[in-house]
Amino acid sequence: MRDRSGDPTEAEWRRLEPLLPTGNNHCGRCRDHRQVINGFLHRVRTGVQWRDLPERYGPWKTVYERHRRWSADGTWKRLLQQVQAQVDAAGGVDWDVSVDSTSIRAHQHADGARKAPQPAPSKGAAAMAHQSGRAWAGLCARLAEVVQEVRRSAAPEEASPPRST
Repeated sequence: MRDRSGDPTEAEWRRLEPLLPTGNNHCGRCRDHRQVINGFLHRVRTGVQWRDLPERYGPWKTVYERHRRWSADGTWKRLLQQVQAQVDAAGGVDWDVSVDSTSIRAHQHADGARKAPQPAPSKGAAAMAHQSGRAWAGLCARLAEVVQEVRRSAAPEEASPPRST
């Protein structure tokens, strides 16, 4: 059963922990992966700025730096691939694709319509959530959203010149 915050359950963590990086090349004490990943997921769910993360996820700078580091070194991509492989091996993913080529013209004034409060989940995350009602599939969907958020946020940083502080 999931708590109200949407953080992963104990069962989900038991399956996820062996996939997380173990080595820490940084001096000082390392913040708990669970606390930091819950911070990532909270940010993806709510869309808050890094500085506005609740204190229960630790210092926002720690959460941001681990997110940035894991995005750069491919940890998120590897983690998503491993989770997808496990769920697929258990028969939890249906890889059939349905394509609809319907085309509907919109009125010229339709561009300014109000947007939905939250963006639709990605095709991969939505497919996984649809295929399995189990909590593990829900975690996979949230991890896919985190990876996509990382890709979206990393693209502008690569194109912009470095800033000095």
